[in-house]
Amino acid sequence: MDLKFENRDVKLSKSIKKNRELFKDLLGIGVSFDVDYRTINVLDTDVDVYFVTGLNDKSHVNMVLKELLELNEVEHFNRSKRKVHEIVENRIVNYQVEEMDVAYDAVTNILSGLIVIVVDGCTKAFAVDVRSYPDRSPSEPDTEKVVRGSRDGYTENIIINTGLTRRRVRDDNLRYELIRIGERSRTDVVIAYIKDVADPGLVQTVRGNIKDINVDGLAMSEKSLEEFIVEQKFNPFPLVRYTERPDVASAHLFEGHVLIMVDTSPSVIITPTTYFHHVQHAEEFRQSPTVGTFVRWIRFLGIMFSIFLLPMWLLFVMQPELLPKELAFIGPNEEGNIPIFIQIILADIGVEFMRVAAIHTPTAVSTAMGLIAAVLIGEIAIQVGLFGPEIILYVALSAMGTYSTPSYELSVANKITRILLVIATAFFGVKGLVIGFTVYILLLVRTISLNTPYFWPVIPFNARALYHILFRLAVPLHKTRPSIVHPQDDKRR
Repeated sequence: MDLKFENRDVKLSKSIKKNRELFKDLLGIGVSFDVDYRTINVLDTDVDVYFVTGLNDKSHVNMVLKELLELNEVEHFNRSKRKVHEIVENRIVNYQVEEMDVAYDAVTNILSGLIVIVVDGCTKAFAVDVRSYPDRSPSEPDTEKVVRGSRDGYTENIIINTGLTRRRVRDDNLRYELIRIGERSRTDVVIAYIKDVADPGLVQTVRGNIKDINVDGLAMSEKSLEEFIVEQKFNPFPLVRYTERPDVASAHLFEGHVLIMVDTSPSVIITPTTYFHHVQHAEEFRQSPTVGTFVRWIRFLGIMFSIFLLPMWLLFVMQPELLPKELAFIGPNEEGNIPIFIQIILADIGVEFMRVAAIHTPTAVSTAMGLIAAVLIGEIAIQVGLFGPEIILYVALSAMGTYSTPSYELSVANKITRILLVIATAFFGVKGLVIGFTVYILLLVRTISLNTPYFWPVIPFNARALYHILFRLAVPLHKTRPSIVHPQDDKRR
């Protein structure tokens, strides 16, 4: 009989033998090598301890077993009127023990890395937290490095991730709500927020969207979850922000955002977010306000290059009369064998080829491969007449702007936008570029992420917030929290 989906309310029995049959059926004991149980005799009563090898701290499990066996010596002659299960519960040496009487809950805890203790003659079991997940030590994320600042980062262990955040937010109002998602995966998902700061409506929306998820499992962890809580459809722009830095996540908690942590993922989801959340980087806040503002403007310039440099250059090549005399040198001196428009597309796709190849190439080889591709292939392509020198120059500048974008998801969305603008400009000239740019802005304006306007504070306009985006102000000057998250307490202390 398969009880996994038929009835989740099956209660544990007083008979330990019936409970063994129940757990064997639900857990596949005897079939799966890593799921098993150990039977010990405590005060003339059978006690079963269920576990999953590889998810438990063996030293803690052995300590619990030792404490239970010592009851035979300590309590045998001094046994009071208390029942065996009460004595066992009192003797378990652990800071977190949960009592339960539903078989499904017990099975979920076992598969989550806890041990479950079942006493003969008792309809309740004890779940003891002895988890020790395979993981790695916290290290600085590769995509969010800073010159100065902490070098720790989130890992695939949700317990470590909550601890890294709690270390920075020692507020008694910080809340971690645990929800299990997936009929089969039963993935642990944590909603984190500061109770007296975050908007209750936002918290309820996020909580409701997550609880409404009905799926076998979250195969791709946080990315699968994102596609359930926001309506992405065909919109290429990221509607949530990812970070692997605890300091960045903590800063957003103080502002009133809600975080979503998914077990097995080192990335934390920040909600809600706007377009401008994706163009900021922790490095700006690790430098002085002046230096931070300078770095921010350079980054903004790089992002603009990644979107508009190639379409604008193509327009001036097609219609050189638009250029002032001082810039008349822009454009190829000779006609190539391939139309300029096709050269741009091929070169841009070639850069993407190199990026994808670098991802799938071992680190020790990827650097050499990149140099070979950039120098040899580019040089040979120019000599044979496939590309013009200026094509390589402007495609390279555009690619540098793409890689200067802090958010990887936004950089890819901007690349798609750039290619579409190049195509529109090639076919329709000035009108194509203007219409393409207008559609781009309209898409950003019409995008909504968890009831939040994506292009805020430009539309709807908020002068103070826009000033904070353009300039990196000193921390003492941040008097209020961003109004876009509707914080309960909008005053910073």
